[in-house]
Amino acid sequence: MKLLVTGAGGQLGSAAVREAAARGHEVFAADRAALDVTDPVQTGRVMERVRPDGVIHCAAFTDVDGAERRKEEAFVVNAAGTERLARAAARMGARFLFVSTDFVFDGSGDTPWKPADPPRPINVYGASKLAGEAAVRAEAEAYFIVRTSRLFGGRGKNFADKLLEIGRSREELFVVSDRIGSPTYTYDLAKLLLDLIESERFGIYHAVNEGFCSQYDFACELFHRAAERDPRYARVRVLPIAGEAYPAPARRPRNSRLDTGGLTVRGFHRLPAWQDALGRCLGGRKF
Repeated sequence: MKLLVTGAGGQLGSAAVREAAARGHEVFAADRAALDVTDPVQTGRVMERVRPDGVIHCAAFTDVDGAERRKEEAFVVNAAGTERLARAAARMGARFLFVSTDFVFDGSGDTPWKPADPPRPINVYGASKLAGEAAVRAEAEAYFIVRTSRLFGGRGKNFADKLLEIGRSREELFVVSDRIGSPTYTYDLAKLLLDLIESERFGIYHAVNEGFCSQYDFACELFHRAAERDPRYARVRVLPIAGEAYPAPARRPRNSRLDTGGLTVRGFHRLPAWQDALGRCLGGRKF
């Protein structure tokens, strides 16, 4: 297949490009310089030039707190840009895969969210991604919507890298313990994205590494494993704290558990446990 991957300079987009190339696909890796989805002229020209069989749309406005201050920009990128790209893909008969987020849900209760559950975002970022989902459903004929959460690994900023950076200079960290979800390794997710785009089993999916944890749980596991490779991290003490102790412009859902059962029902493999993924991620790093 000829595949166009947007956001190719980011942590998930770069992993998707790598996986697609490894499978022998012809890949057009589009970072923002090559394809700014907010530019209708550039979007049209790129799509006409590439004429892909499938689009994996990873480009997004992902600054959750920044979206509260820059609401219009978040919607221009996550909704209008997605709509424009999905419409072009449909015109060419291309499959379209949109990466969405657990933040489309309000975080109430403690039951894992299923794809059919009604979304109720509680922040601008979640609302803009939900608007992007609506645009995909309206414009694309052969689409996949993949909701995921808490990405780590590869390029770009993420929670794991931030913790490791802080841990190099501090011996005590307070980490939120009352928001539950699933960390997701970009390279595991990228493999699934390719499995999906190679199929015709269209629809909405939830895809995260298996198992639920708080950010505190994740931090404890991260430093435990990192200490096995770099003794500096053995001195780091991780302490739990409530999310409300860290006021931020954007509200965060407490329950970000995603039900991934739809993957196996439709013939796909679930992603490995997040602990296994974290070990593989750290195993490939230089400390």
